[in-house]
Amino acid sequence: MNLRAGLCVVTVAAAVPLAALGQSAEVRVISATARAPAESLRPMARPAGTPVPSSVGPGAIGTAVGSAIGAAPAAEAPAPTRPRGLAALFRPQGETPAATGAVGGGSSLAMTQSLRPEQRPAGLVEQVRAAATRNIPSAVAQPGRNTGTLCGVVGLQGDEIEPVAGRINGCGIPRAVRLRTVHGITLTTPATVNCTTAQSISEWVLAAEDIIGNTGGGMANLRVVASYACRTRNSQSGARLSEHATGNAVDIAGIGLQNGSELSVLNDWRGGNSSIMRGLHQAACGTFGTVLGPESDRFHRDHFHFDVASYRSGSYCR
Repeated sequence: MNLRAGLCVVTVAAAVPLAALGQSAEVRVISATARAPAESLRPMARPAGTPVPSSVGPGAIGTAVGSAIGAAPAAEAPAPTRPRGLAALFRPQGETPAATGAVGGGSSLAMTQSLRPEQRPAGLVEQVRAAATRNIPSAVAQPGRNTGTLCGVVGLQGDEIEPVAGRINGCGIPRAVRLRTVHGITLTTPATVNCTTAQSISEWVLAAEDIIGNTGGGMANLRVVASYACRTRNSQSGARLSEHATGNAVDIAGIGLQNGSELSVLNDWRGGNSSIMRGLHQAACGTFGTVLGPESDRFHRDHFHFDVASYRSGSYCR
């Protein structure tokens, strides 16, 4: 065919196989000219004996696709893996999700159960917080820090310090602490003592809080005037070593109150707060081995002397 002469259109019934056309097929050739065709083209009639294809609806298509999928081999489910870290908190090992029921399907790949989100386990928030902080080092385990626990007593605050060596034979503290706070009551001067003395101070302060009560708003501090000191008793020449020389003693001259006032041994032993001061003196007896006050001698008229010396006859209180 000469393409230069014009565009030719060949019309053949699409539904008829080419082999069935043979010599009986009618081919109409229309030249591409400026004149429009006189009539519209019509599909040719189906030749006799040609099989008629059955109609295909949406349902049939779905069935065919489902059958094809069903014929495919089932995919192997991945092996379960053990959750790690915080993920292990959300589902105990070996536990399977809850199901809502079966869902119909024509394929082995289809899900037979619909997964439902699990309920949050009880105590999950606390477990997550604990796991997040489990490896944080605690300040309590660090020596030399103000930890809130000293000498095994909660409420004692201070520092474990190096052994104290004395300048003369018999002085010193093998295991010394520097006590700063006792159950929230501040020591105006940190006391260098041993743990036995620190523990006895703790017991006495608890009793003192009950005795003082709300007087002046309650206890605020202890005015400490002496703790460790390598000296003789009352600093007298030729006397025996004082209990202060081994960290066994502390001297307290007054108790500061929340309103800024002070219960003073010197001023209140015979003053308006005499009953409180004498109660504090008596409360120390038994807790300490030696308790000296204004009525013991002239050296203690302005302070209480407490030490943990042990006597066969019991505590010595004057």
